Amino acid sequence: MTSPYIENFAPDVCTLPAAERPLRRAEFTALFATSLRGLRRVDRTSLRMTLADDTDRSTVKDLIARETECCSFFTFTVVPADGAVLLDVSVQPAHVDVLDGFARHAADAAELST
Repeated sequence: MTSPYIENFAPDVCTLPAAERPLRRAEFTALFATSLRGLRRVDRTSLRMTLADDTDRSTVKDLIARETECCSFFTFTVVPADGAVLLDVSVQPAHVDVLDGFARHAADAAELST
């Protein structure tokens, strides 16, 4: 699966070495495939992901912390909720195309429609 998030947009703005990008993509793909239950675009620059309640929060927090290190334009917030884990993702307007790719990657991995 080709991810616009990694393949097309990230190289210009991401400091993660190119050799590590497929590994990071695989980590997100695995998270989305096993845990993503819903994806909603809140507005142009943000989206809300609903993850299964049994999602390992420490794994999610570790992954998003590492992603923020190389892609500081992302803001991730883990929100506990009854019966789910909510992951809010936002970007500055200049990086909406990256958020679009990230959302497509998530939906594709989880086989959701956006």
